Amino acid sequence: MTRPFRFGVVAPLRTDVPTWRDRVRRIADSGYSTLLVPDFPQMQPAPGPMLATVAALTDLRVGTWVYASPLRPAWLTAWEAHSLSLLTEGRFEMGIGTGRPGIEDELRDKGMPEVPPPHKRLAQIRETVTALRELDGPDLHTPVAMAVYGPRAQALAAEVADTVTFVLGDQPRGEVTRLASDFRAVADAELALAVPVVGDTVAPHMAPPNTDTAALRAADAMTVLPEDPAAAAEEIQRRREEIGFSYFIFGADVAERFAPVVAELAGR
Repeated sequence: MTRPFRFGVVAPLRTDVPTWRDRVRRIADSGYSTLLVPDFPQMQPAPGPMLATVAALTDLRVGTWVYASPLRPAWLTAWEAHSLSLLTEGRFEMGIGTGRPGIEDELRDKGMPEVPPPHKRLAQIRETVTALRELDGPDLHTPVAMAVYGPRAQALAAEVADTVTFVLGDQPRGEVTRLASDFRAVADAELALAVPVVGDTVAPHMAPPNTDTAALRAADAMTVLPEDPAAAAEEIQRRREEIGFSYFIFGADVAERFAPVVAELAGR
């Protein structure tokens, strides 16, 4: 099944609050479906209050991109996710993963007595989704987006996720195509593609600031799109046709530049 296009924006708070609110409103006016915030404790406000603010300001869907499972007990993440889903009247999407590279050091810095290994972090995701479904009950279904790469994570995502995004770097097109094809053979989840690099612009909190944008282009990596909106729109359509991606996520710094792309493709 070919899913219609939708587009999201990762919009961390990196300015004063009024400037960020103005950006949120402009994103909403540009036709994007979803505003997302990262899970970087103490670098910005917590995801819950930020997303509740966005939902009150706009009609956008809102979501985490993504909760890091080891940062909170599973019940606490599930409670916050259910609360956001309830208060936004079904506009919240819970993105969750096992944590970005280097999160082990962050967990130690925050005083965690034991840093859980990857398989335990996956178990935490399962516990979180199970608790969320119990809190939602029969009348509410909070969509779950999982960030995955390895076979264990993919197997869990095939079981519990509504949307799946692959954790990508410089993998070439052919490798990503095989990855997506193998996953689609066992699950019918929406495939999302986070694109942290547009031209030479690197989105904060989506990729390291020292990302080699030329190397990504040379590798034909899926984490980069051309800066020209017309060329980007053509490439986005190719990626849905050849690989199955229908949900594309950009950084806030290119959201207005790519508004024509969203206007052309959203919902098609």
